[in-house]
Amino acid sequence: MKKVDLYTDGACSGNPGPGGWAFILRCSKTEKELERSDGDPDTTNNKMELTAVIRGLEALREPCEVTLHADSTYVGQGITSWMAGWKRRGWKRKDGSKLVPIKNEELWRSLDQLMQTHSILFNHVKGHDGHLENERCDQLAVQAYQKYLSRRAQ
Repeated sequence: MKKVDLYTDGACSGNPGPGGWAFILRCSKTEKELERSDGDPDTTNNKMELTAVIRGLEALREPCEVTLHADSTYVGQGITSWMAGWKRRGWKRKDGSKLVPIKNEELWRSLDQLMQTHSILFNHVKGHDGHLENERCDQLAVQAYQKYLSRRAQ
């Protein structure tokens, strides 16, 4: 399997509010790099964080060993800890003594499907701490939602 690095970030102006996502996908063997971003006029930061990962994985054309570099503890905890339990409980989480639906279920299910194809290692990076690719993804995600801010002002 090819080894790739996937750098992602999501951003939101208000939560909920206009949001953006971005990813950088890098395959060191071929030294190819892909950079993409987009947004949504009314979303949450967690949705944008998840969308960035999903869109990055969808860009892969074959099964890969992916090192996912992200500043989102929500995405990291979901992948490494929470998802297995959610799946066992029918995509529900414990809330005291009862089970309740998880937030962003459709996105988590999409990510789960992609994780069946790719081997993913999560690497948490500290946000806004000078990490080159994380800073670039943040910049792209913010640019992606700014188009919605200008529409709101009109």
